[in-house]
Amino acid sequence: MLHGVDVSSYNTSYSTAGLDFVFVKATEGRSYINPHQSAQASKARKAGCVVGFYHFLWPGNIAAQAEYFVKKCASVQGDILACDWERTGEGTYASNAQKDQFLREVKKLRPTHRVMLYCNRDFWLNHDSTSYAADGLWIADYVTAGHPRIKAKWRIHQYTDDPLDKDVADFSSKAALKKWAHPA
Repeated sequence: MLHGVDVSSYNTSYSTAGLDFVFVKATEGRSYINPHQSAQASKARKAGCVVGFYHFLWPGNIAAQAEYFVKKCASVQGDILACDWERTGEGTYASNAQKDQFLREVKKLRPTHRVMLYCNRDFWLNHDSTSYAADGLWIADYVTAGHPRIKAKWRIHQYTDDPLDKDVADFSSKAALKKWAHPA
C-alpha cells in the first residue's frame, strides 16, 4: 500500500514525509478556486509524490463545472483528476447521473489524464446506481487503512481525517502508480 493525503486551502503546511501521493482540492462548483493549489502541488512534486487534483461537485451546470475544473486546476500531464461527490454545505448533492456526466466530461476534456471518483461509503452504497467511477474509485470509509467496507474494486482508500485526510493506494509501488497515472 502507498500512503498519501488530500489537502484543501486550509492545509498549506502539510508534511510530505513518507508520502507517495498528494491530492489537492482545486475547485468547487463554478466559483471557487483554491488559491494555494499551485504551491501545494509544487511541494508534492518536489518531494517526488504523484499529484492529483479534485473538484467538489455541486448539482447543476455539470458541463460548465467540468470545464471550470480543467481550466482552473493547476494540473500537468501525469496528474490524476478526481470528482469529489458528497453533500454540499447546503445539504444538497449532485445526482448519480450528474456525477457520471461530470466524470465523462472531464475524461473528454482531458483524455490523457486518469479520472477518478471520490465519495464516501454512504454515497457509494446508497446514492450510486451505476458503479461508474471513470478510471478508478477513491472511497472514504473511516476504518482500518486498506480495508474499506465495500465490495467494489477501489484504487484509493481515505481511512481518516484526523488530523489530516489520510489515504492509502492499492498499487505495488510508487512507480506503478506513476505509470498508471501517466498512460501512454
